[in-house]
This record gives sequence, structure tokens and C-alpha cells, in this order.
Amino acid sequence: MANVEKFSFHVPSLEELGGVLQNGLKNNFADVQVSVVDCPDLTKEPYTFPVKGICGKTRIAEVGGVPYLMPLVNRKKVYDMNVVAKEIELPGAFILGAGAAPFQTLGINAEFQKLTGHKFSYEWIQGPISAISILYLQIFMPVVQTKSDHKPAVNGSYFAQINPADGGCLLEKYSKKYSDFGFALLANLFASEGKPGKVIEVKAKGRTGKHNFVTCMRETLEKHYGDKPVGMGGTFVVQKGKVKIHIMPPEFSTCPLTSDEDVNNWLHFFEVNAPLVCQPVFVSRDPGFDLRLEHTHCFSHHGEGGHYHYDTTPDTVEYLGYFLPAEVLYRIDKPKETHTFGRD
Repeated sequence: MANVEKFSFHVPSLEELGGVLQNGLKNNFADVQVSVVDCPDLTKEPYTFPVKGICGKTRIAEVGGVPYLMPLVNRKKVYDMNVVAKEIELPGAFILGAGAAPFQTLGINAEFQKLTGHKFSYEWIQGPISAISILYLQIFMPVVQTKSDHKPAVNGSYFAQINPADGGCLLEKYSKKYSDFGFALLANLFASEGKPGKVIEVKAKGRTGKHNFVTCMRETLEKHYGDKPVGMGGTFVVQKGKVKIHIMPPEFSTCPLTSDEDVNNWLHFFEVNAPLVCQPVFVSRDPGFDLRLEHTHCFSHHGEGGHYHYDTTPDTVEYLGYFLPAEVLYRIDKPKETHTFGRD
């Protein structure tokens, strides 16, 4: 079992959180409506999740971290959603969020002769030189109902990669190709019993400020609650407009990435179209666990998805989201050596 640290979040009432978010978001959007409602049936479109809600014993888990990806990748860092569910003391949990796809599953083998002319870092190439494993990296959108004593696991996840045919964005349903529940390197996860119940509904239109939707909510919570960390997760839909996303290149960087500039030069950026289903995990303030404060991945039913940065059509963008505060943080396999770049 990986090293697991546990922390209890400050958990305000939904009504209080709704008022705080209403006041904060109105400084960043022209039209804001925040209220407490019954969670919609998330098995229906556009969500198509394997459970109806996001309620019940809410948790946030941060697994691994960016230091396992850069400066150079640590290929030993592989994980399993069903194991994570046990580590957060919630077997059978519904888990959604943002992470790196399981290169241990998606990787392919190539003969050494085919690698002539490529530079590869021996930080991650191991094994016989005649059969080097090239590890491919994809953006991962975990949507998993983990296994319990009564039910098998259901994997509704997506992954996005560079389309080898045209260099564009290629989004695929994970279960159509693979049957495992793995991921690698890092993930920011929101977990619950997946039950119906009361949630915070946020509607926001017309971005007038500089912050993206998630950053605005997170910084609003940080400003209001100060040194009382609040964690939140859930799902939101970009109903109208366009969004800037990134997808990682098909191969790990063979040169050390040591700054945000290096990272941005390595990533591939795209502008994609609504509707997009997004899976945010955010924490108002790091209580000392080397957290990535916010992380959001998105998928669609029209073949686009990736890591959400911000909308590119502020005048016309429309967001609709459903969120809950997390009761507990679980920090799993925290890197011993860390840095602050690559966390945008």
C-alpha cells in the first residue's frame, strides 16, 4: 500500500457555500445564479456517468504528482482506481476527476532498430535494448464506479491523445479498448458514494474577469475561508462557447522539463467546442500536502477533450455546474522531491 496521509477539510453548509460562491462569481461573470438543488440524474446525457449522483461520504484524493512526470518521467508510478477506493476507505466509491492515463496499458513495444535517430532518456528506458518499451502518455478523464463486495467495477472513463492521422485531438472511451482500471503518475480525484442528494448548482454566463470558471471559485473560497481549507469537486458543462485545452504529446519528453516555459513548449494546445463535460477538483488552500490546487479535465460526445485551461469566448460562454464540498483529503504517494512548475 502506498503512503497515505489524511486531513479533514472545513465543510461549510451548502447554503453558506452557495452564498459565498454567488458573491465571488459575480465579480467574474455578467450573470450568476447559485442555488442548492437536487442533483440531476447523471446517468443521462450529457454526463452518462455510471451513477445518478455525486453525494455521500465525499472525499478528495490526490495521488502521486507532477514531480513524477517532470523533469523526467518515473515509470514506476502506476496505480489502480479500485486500490485507491480502498485507500480512501470507501470501497465501491464513484470517482471522477483528472489524471494521466495508464501508460503501462497504452504503451507499445518497438524493436530497437525502429528507434534509430531518436533521443531517449535512460531515466525511463529500462530492460533489454532489443525490445524497448515506448510509453505513450494521454490525458485521462476518470469516471469510475469502483468494485465493492456487491457490485463489479464500471469504467466510464475517457482518454485524449494526439491523432496520428492529422495531429488533431482524438478522444476515445477507455472501456472500448481496455478492461483495466489503471492510471499513472498523478491524479486529482473526487470520490463519493455516487448517491442522489442535494448539491450546489452554479450557472454562470458572460465572463467579465480574467479568471477561468474553476479558478474563480477556488480563489473565492480561499479569500473567504482563509486558513480553513475547503475542498470541492463535481462536474460542470460548458454549454456554449469554446475552450482552450491541452493534450500531452504522444511520447514522454526525452529532455528534462524544468520550467513552465519548457512544459508549455512540450504540450499541444487546442481550441475545442461546447458542449464539454468537465471534471474539476479544487482546494482553496494547501494545508501542507504539496497539493495541486486545481485540476480539470473535460470530454465531449463529439470527439474533443483534454485539460481545461479557460474559455476563449468570454462574451458567449455559458457554464452549468454541480458541486459538493469534500469532507476529507487523502494524500496518496506524495513525491519526496517536489517543485512548483507544470501545475497550470
